[in-house]
Amino acid sequence: MHYVKILLSCFFIVFSQLTFAIDPEDLLTPEQAFKVSAQATADGNLVISWDIAEGYYLYRNKLLFTSKTEAITVAHADLPTGEVKADKYFGDVVIYRNQLESKLTLQRPQAASSFSLLVKHQGCADLGVCYPPQQTLLTVQLPAISTKQVTESHSNPLQQLGKSFGLGLNLFKDELLPADEAFQFLATVKDGQNLSVNWQIAEGYYLYREKIELHLLDSDNSKLLSYEIPHGIAKFDEAFGDVETLHNNLTFTVPLERLNTAQHSITLRAKFQGCAERGVCYPPMDKTVTLWLPEITANSSLTPIAPIAQTRNNNSEQDLISQSLQQDSFLLTLLSFFGFGLLLAFTPCVFPMIPILSGIIVGQGKDISSRKAFMLSLSFVLASAITYTIFGILAALFGSNLQATFQAPWIIYLFSGIFILLSLSMFGFYHLELPKSLQSHLHNASDKHRDGSYLGAGLMGVFSSLIVGPCVAAPLAAALMYIGQTGDVLLGGSALFVMGFGMGVPLLIIGTSAGSLLPKAGHWLNVSKSVFGVIMLAVAVWMLERVLAAEIIMLFWAILCIIPAIYLRALDPLPAVDSGWHKLWKGFGVILLAYGVLILVGLSAGNNNPLQPLQGLSTSVAEARAKTSLTFKKIASLAELKQEIQRANAKGQWVMLDFYADWCISCKEMEAYTLSDPDVKQALASFVLLQADVTKNTDADKALLKAFNLVGPPAILFFGLDHQEQKDLRIIGYQDAAHFLNNLPKS
Repeated sequence: MHYVKILLSCFFIVFSQLTFAIDPEDLLTPEQAFKVSAQATADGNLVISWDIAEGYYLYRNKLLFTSKTEAITVAHADLPTGEVKADKYFGDVVIYRNQLESKLTLQRPQAASSFSLLVKHQGCADLGVCYPPQQTLLTVQLPAISTKQVTESHSNPLQQLGKSFGLGLNLFKDELLPADEAFQFLATVKDGQNLSVNWQIAEGYYLYREKIELHLLDSDNSKLLSYEIPHGIAKFDEAFGDVETLHNNLTFTVPLERLNTAQHSITLRAKFQGCAERGVCYPPMDKTVTLWLPEITANSSLTPIAPIAQTRNNNSEQDLISQSLQQDSFLLTLLSFFGFGLLLAFTPCVFPMIPILSGIIVGQGKDISSRKAFMLSLSFVLASAITYTIFGILAALFGSNLQATFQAPWIIYLFSGIFILLSLSMFGFYHLELPKSLQSHLHNASDKHRDGSYLGAGLMGVFSSLIVGPCVAAPLAAALMYIGQTGDVLLGGSALFVMGFGMGVPLLIIGTSAGSLLPKAGHWLNVSKSVFGVIMLAVAVWMLERVLAAEIIMLFWAILCIIPAIYLRALDPLPAVDSGWHKLWKGFGVILLAYGVLILVGLSAGNNNPLQPLQGLSTSVAEARAKTSLTFKKIASLAELKQEIQRANAKGQWVMLDFYADWCISCKEMEAYTLSDPDVKQALASFVLLQADVTKNTDADKALLKAFNLVGPPAILFFGLDHQEQKDLRIIGYQDAAHFLNNLPKS
């Protein structure tokens, strides 16, 4: 279509000259008809001027400004309204006559700089002759910008008058900001089919949601589709009635319908109105921005994105939960987070706490009762919830995840050693108890039945919440985001506490049940303690997975299956007359022994997955892994990330960044069940896959997490063709394959 219009223009020129016999000498050259110049302004921006000869005019939609200086970009161009003309070939267009000025707002360094700008324009003569598109390269010396200059240029005139009379009083300290400073508007091209609009609203000011309007001017090639403006704070305004006010930062996506896939410019017009909270309102504001849309090819990955932008709510799961903290009542918020805690109780991050608590209760032996089992469980759960709350608040306020700090190898070794000692005591090698003097002191200072075991259960709850389950889920991320943004420790901390307690409710039930179901004395009690001793060893091995080689862990799992199988008499012949219980235990022993042997076989073949020890034996293990897992490129810093995003965007590809850690259970769950799903792998085939391994929690790891306001893994981020993260697609915590595919941008 673009080339057809050019051909029509050329035909029109030739035809006009033949028909009306226009004398070429009557026409001015393009340089004479449209004299263009540039002048730097005092605030460090640029004004482009055209002197348009009488009987000539410029097309608005043919104006284009391109920076040729690497360190400087054109943020937006302010163009006047112009007059509408019915063009024979281009339809209704906006044109300029006589004089045209456009102020360009630049993004530039403060130091003085030489700036080169390529200006494109096209115009016609009223005689009926149109000129081909013109290009002019302008070079201007921009002045240095100082903070003092910017401040003084916007000073209140009354304040300047006071200074001229030598008044040293700062009577106008709180003068109103100019409209352009109170409401800074910026529009950018997000990708070929989406625009991103943003208002930076100064503190103490707000915009009316109802007063925001967006239009495209003089564009036959594109049109705006429906868009959703984020909701603000409901307010009754004396002038406008019930309204919503928007504060701080407003950003949303505006989808486009492209009627022309070739590169072309569009002019976006934004209308808005706002006020200062002190009661002073600004008149309606009108800003125009000229934007350049990239070409969309037939195989471009951009095409399917428009429907996603129209249907998506522009908020990630944690954003929606964070918003509910601000909007819901205190009681409803607590009930919601208690429900989140109950749901999180059935995730792998909480499962390891079950044998820990059960082991504590079984370790009490014959003296345990249902009441004491409940109190032990309550001590464990309350301590865990309180720890969860305290260190969650600290992480939100100071940006440091203490749970990640507790994943240091020496701490893992120490805590695994504690579980091994506990398991050996279950086997009867020794009896763990406090010193007699301390036991006597605790007994005398408290009620009967309180022998210090409640304190021990509480301490295990503290360490379990810090070391065993350090993964981040969407509700936790939302609460931390809310605390970090608002500083409301009371509501955010209360939400964290009830969520931690909700996670512990199943532990309360299991712990109390263990107290009532365990035999009080005899052989069966010893058997139960031995079983939980093996489970304690399993917890120790599970924790060591974070710091030891996979092959060593595979060997430990084999040992943990084979040796208990021997104790279950898996290799002993059954006597002629034996009880059914002995046969049952022998059956379990044979199963354990067989599985332990399979693990050893898989280990010898090079496998390191104890859940699938024989996987890939028909082919090579390396080929099997390649078929079942995605290949990620590791990145360790923001600089590497930006470089990879630039490379991917140059090829028209989106980027997926996976935050991973060896100690993150949900990360491994995502890897095993979601990212290995065939449909997921197929959907991600066109993405560039990056992974940030934050296992060691180094300074670079912390900086990378902080850059995206993350407390810890798991988190999956997506970056579009505008180099920016698409925050509405962010995934925090575990997500199954079906939900992952539903939220995934199609490419």
